[in-house]
Amino acid sequence: MSFVYKADPVRGAVWAELFARQMPELPFRIWPDVGDPREVRYLAAWQPPDEIEVRFPKLEVLFSTGAGTDQFDFSAIPTALPVVRMVESGIIAGMVEYVSLAVLSIHRDWRIYLEQQRSGHWQTHRVHPAGSRRVGVLGLGVLGRAVLERLSGFGFSCAGWSRTPQRIEGVECHAGPAQLPAFLARTDILICLLPLTDSTRGILSKPLFDQLPRGAALINVGRGGHLVQEDLLLALEEGQLGQAILDVCEPEPLPPGHPFWTHPRVSLTPHIASMTQPETAVEAVIGNIRRHRQGLPMIGLVDRMSGY
Repeated sequence: MSFVYKADPVRGAVWAELFARQMPELPFRIWPDVGDPREVRYLAAWQPPDEIEVRFPKLEVLFSTGAGTDQFDFSAIPTALPVVRMVESGIIAGMVEYVSLAVLSIHRDWRIYLEQQRSGHWQTHRVHPAGSRRVGVLGLGVLGRAVLERLSGFGFSCAGWSRTPQRIEGVECHAGPAQLPAFLARTDILICLLPLTDSTRGILSKPLFDQLPRGAALINVGRGGHLVQEDLLLALEEGQLGQAILDVCEPEPLPPGHPFWTHPRVSLTPHIASMTQPETAVEAVIGNIRRHRQGLPMIGLVDRMSGY
């Protein structure tokens, strides 16, 4: 019985050290050194290998090394093979930090002051209380809930939208297509933390932007596939949106000359909002391996019908 890691080999070396200390009884291997493929019971990967059931005929669990699994081709993964996405405290903390920074920079007019500094212009602007700013999060999974908890602590008026009804203390929750317009109409800063599925691909588009208050801001920390780029550029040009902060794009990286690189109201970061931390990631994976061995539900088990 063995565990194979197929992702960044530098991080894999750290995983190996942690596994050696915390689960020494389970041999740990880094791709492409898989040892005897018939011994592999657990595989952690950003992108699984082709013909996974042929390569590893006795594989019992496939772990994603990231918080999402939209990079997986589920048609090539046996339906009986459990797939588990990464749910660990390091990813959550990083996302909360990034989104808090993004929301506060919009709320406190950071882009305006940076522009004034570059032009040598000294001018103050009114500081609005956080309670006057309405923040909305698309997606109420673990990350969305953690983000809303932190933003509520700053005093922002917080709301969330999800596919199915949720209850979060201090948050105005909306659910389903029928309640999406009301959620958008009350949102000054929109944060996308949705999983990327067939139903959410392209959701950040003109029909959605037109339902936001004029001058609203967008923060996309979901996936690049959520955004229709041409619609964002048009919304910025027409003033329907005031600015956008994008940590994800499609493709990544954007090609040279893409308008996002130099747009004065678009801020780009290279998909760094949240990353798995080896220490907490290994802790989460080992915890799930122990649950699997005991016949208990694993945390982050993907429902293939919903796609997350």
